[in-house]
Amino acid sequence: MKAGFVGFGRMGSALVQGSVEAGVLNPKHITVYDTDPSATKKAHAYRVARSVAEVVESADLIFLCVKPQVMETVLSELRPLLGTADSRKKCFVSIAAGITLEKLQKGLGTGVPVIRVMPNTPALLNAGMSVMSPGTFANSSHLRRANAVLAAVGEVVTAPEKVLDAVTAVSGSGPAYVFLLIECLAKAGIAAGLPAELATRLARATVSGAGELARLSSESAEVLRQNVTSPGGTTRAALDVLMAPDGLEALVTKAVAAAATRSRELAE
Repeated sequence: MKAGFVGFGRMGSALVQGSVEAGVLNPKHITVYDTDPSATKKAHAYRVARSVAEVVESADLIFLCVKPQVMETVLSELRPLLGTADSRKKCFVSIAAGITLEKLQKGLGTGVPVIRVMPNTPALLNAGMSVMSPGTFANSSHLRRANAVLAAVGEVVTAPEKVLDAVTAVSGSGPAYVFLLIECLAKAGIAAGLPAELATRLARATVSGAGELARLSSESAEVLRQNVTSPGGTTRAALDVLMAPDGLEALVTKAVAAAATRSRELAE
């Protein structure tokens, strides 16, 4: 499989590194391009392209790892390169939040296989969560190849595009919510009398440990919560605050709705 990556920031480099380590991609068959030369300084094992055209010429599966705000510019560079039957056999995989399959298809041209994906940053540690939605011209072979790359950095699910704004709000943006929880827990610990360093260490270890327990356990999050909550105990006292009508659930629901709305706005 010959793969290309337009945009070589954190997510692009994570996909490359994870795929190489898993044996999915051969470094000799990887071409990367970024408008910022510093982004590809350490990409010595791969072919570093000088233009988007070089990526298209050398790859069959091309990941568009750019910000939504610059996708239109990238598509305008790509479209003139995709007029031949051979070029329409190439598959493009976009990881840009909010950029719809319709917009990608319109930008690249009729007949070009497109897959839209929403990954998340734990892919940097091969613990990511990616949701794929195929376009009209993407076949099972395209999906299988894209899945192989994404699976090298975490879990992969295929779902209809209509759910991707919600996916973006939950798993795409979700790591930031967890990091904020760590910040808040540490600050609360400091306010309760802990030294700053210890509070931060406890908050990090508690959130990461609880997350790993949830990942490995066959029990639901609700049951796991109940297992550590004694009637009349300290955890119950804290949960009475967090589970109040205006507590954590209400805040998270409002936050996810705001993120989903913003994802839809990016498509306009």
